[in-house]
Amino acid sequence: MGRHRLGTMGAMLDIAYNSDGLVPAIAQDEASGEVLMLAWMNDEALRRTLATGQATYWSRSRQEYWVKGETSGHHQQVVGVAVDCDADTILLTVRQTGAACHTGNRTCFFTQLTAESLS
Repeated sequence: MGRHRLGTMGAMLDIAYNSDGLVPAIAQDEASGEVLMLAWMNDEALRRTLATGQATYWSRSRQEYWVKGETSGHHQQVVGVAVDCDADTILLTVRQTGAACHTGNRTCFFTQLTAESLS
């Protein structure tokens, strides 16, 4: 796990990236508070997000940056960025246009689990 210093609000913050140089980023709808998706960011994706206001992630499968909505039109306009108390998870508060999930669902978290479903 590596840490990288990021300047924020006049102070320096150490983001705790995992061994692949990534940190999980949760996107949450600004209006409803609904959790929309989880993706991954590296240092550059986080910097691009902060600079542009567009959610920018790192694709682990394609090994490239992607801006949410670039191909689908389902954009995430970032209205807030927070880090948790351990600085190992990013929370993006977003204005979601269209579906957040690549399946066309509003959120990626549409499958409910029960104790029976894990048997």
